[in-house]
Amino acid sequence: MGIRLIKISALYFVLGVGLGMFMSISHGFQLKSVHAHVNLLGWTALTLAGIIYHLFPEAAASRLGKIHFWLHNIGLPVMLLSLSFYVYGHEQAETFIAIGATITALGIVLFALNIWRNVKA
Repeated sequence: MGIRLIKISALYFVLGVGLGMFMSISHGFQLKSVHAHVNLLGWTALTLAGIIYHLFPEAAASRLGKIHFWLHNIGLPVMLLSLSFYVYGHEQAETFIAIGATITALGIVLFALNIWRNVKA
């Protein structure tokens, strides 16, 4: 699972850089909050989780690890897409931002719990 998370994070890295380039070229920075979340929760957090799961296979194989994987990878795209719509004036997307963010945050809490339970010297 660790390698899979690292590969997914590379897609977020490309998305984040592409979005940054788009904003720079167009001189439109409405999506800066999306850009920040893509890079932090997509690229950085998933890369680090992937490395941890690769180094500690017990954590990756645990039920908490599997739930974290799915919650993070379902919640984050929902949040990012909804946030993109919201910044362009679609206020009804706010509900979906909250849903995606809550799913992602729950996954991150389970990740932390998994680290405390299953990462050992």
